[in-house]
Amino acid sequence: MSTTQILSGREVPLGGLRAITVRRTLPHRERSFVGAWCFVDHYGPQEVAADGAGGMDVPPHPHTGLQTVSWLFEGEIEHRDSGGVVGGVRPGEVNLMTAGAGICHSEVTTADTSVLHGVQLWVALPDADRETVRGFEHHAPERTPLPKGDDGQDTGSALVFLGSIPGVATSPVTTFTPLLGAQLDLAPGADLSLPLDPTYEHAVLLDHGAVGVDGTELAFGDLACADPGPERMHLVAGPEGARVVLLGGVPFEEEIVMWWNFVGRSHEEVVAYREEWQARGERFGAVEGYVGETERIPAPELPHVRLRPRNRAGRVGG
Repeated sequence: MSTTQILSGREVPLGGLRAITVRRTLPHRERSFVGAWCFVDHYGPQEVAADGAGGMDVPPHPHTGLQTVSWLFEGEIEHRDSGGVVGGVRPGEVNLMTAGAGICHSEVTTADTSVLHGVQLWVALPDADRETVRGFEHHAPERTPLPKGDDGQDTGSALVFLGSIPGVATSPVTTFTPLLGAQLDLAPGADLSLPLDPTYEHAVLLDHGAVGVDGTELAFGDLACADPGPERMHLVAGPEGARVVLLGGVPFEEEIVMWWNFVGRSHEEVVAYREEWQARGERFGAVEGYVGETERIPAPELPHVRLRPRNRAGRVGG
């Protein structure tokens, strides 16, 4: 890639009364999307005490206009949503929830989790599909080898949970725009020329070890982003190898208004979503079986300014 943009995460609390700290790289003031990926949270490894302290306990909360993608490296989370789904989020298995016109869900670390470590990702739905019905998919991708290096040595393996890496693997999970999501486990010293779809934007999140992306070294938690064009990405792992998350997608050209847990298209729309959540409206439904410190997360107060749309470069529209 000719130019690599490095986004460093900022620490923010995630959840209700017992929030965990996550490193958020998207959205960023310099970039709103990678493809339709509009939100990247990276957390852990974090020790979880026997009483659950240090774990995740996110009471029922709403979403609109997006898909959530949950991917873990360690630990397990119980997911419940207002579509009636109860499922486990486990390492190496992807859970994709489609909010569509509206959904609510809870996320709680299971009792046998001692370390919590993973990523929480959001995908913006295109305007034509953002009023779709609620949905949920679970998929456990097979581990597949990455292309060998020029020296014939193994470079590592991939778990492709969304979309496709050309010549490596393809996921059957449903998306509404062309997307890529994968975990790459790079062998020590791996020198990999990874095939790409040149119509996609791409990003690499460093979770473990050391890696260079097209000649740029990443720090832990950095997100390296690049625009469409290249047909290959050059990855060089450090002496202990590396674990990265690879994201990609066709550029998302629509502007969105993203506030709290809502993705909409206007200030008025987001205000209406908030009011309906506070009024326990039918749009979001209810989560059955959640037991926690509070029944649901109330929406925060709106800022005393008009919410403005953002485009893919991170700039605020009119």
